[in-house]
Amino acid sequence: MDYIQTLSGKKFRYLSATVDDIETEDIAMALSHICRFSGHLPEFYSVAQHSVLCSQLVPAEFAFEALMHDASEAYCQDIPAPLKALLPDYRRIEDFVDGLIRTKYGLPVTHSPVVKHADLIMLATERRDLGIDNGEPWSMLEGIPGSDLLHIVPLRPGLAYDLFMARYVELRK
Repeated sequence: MDYIQTLSGKKFRYLSATVDDIETEDIAMALSHICRFSGHLPEFYSVAQHSVLCSQLVPAEFAFEALMHDASEAYCQDIPAPLKALLPDYRRIEDFVDGLIRTKYGLPVTHSPVVKHADLIMLATERRDLGIDNGEPWSMLEGIPGSDLLHIVPLRPGLAYDLFMARYVELRK
């Protein structure tokens, strides 16, 4: 089999997918069932919830881009950065899928610096709030504090899906 079947019934082929194969509900459902940090957390915390919170940290004009910044993971999964660096073919496919999503939703070709920064703030906040700060420095977080605007309380997948879809509708008005 050369495809994955999405919840909506689409047959997603990694090397020949088109923007018509991308569905918002598929993205929301998949991200709500993917655990951040490869599941190495005391409790489940989804990429969908991470994306919604990230979208709340940026100025309004970047909120939709921030919501969708990890959308390719709905099709490619959330692979830890150290492993991803070892997989050049994966990065190429992830970039292709990300490009399809960016085209479909009219997002900039590359991630905006403000969204990248918000993603790092989220990482610092997650480290603080999810019980994974062992005191060792993370070089990518040097000078990046956790957000004082939020405290993360992980949601079950169904609630994370609802939160993602509500934020999507709010931002697409």
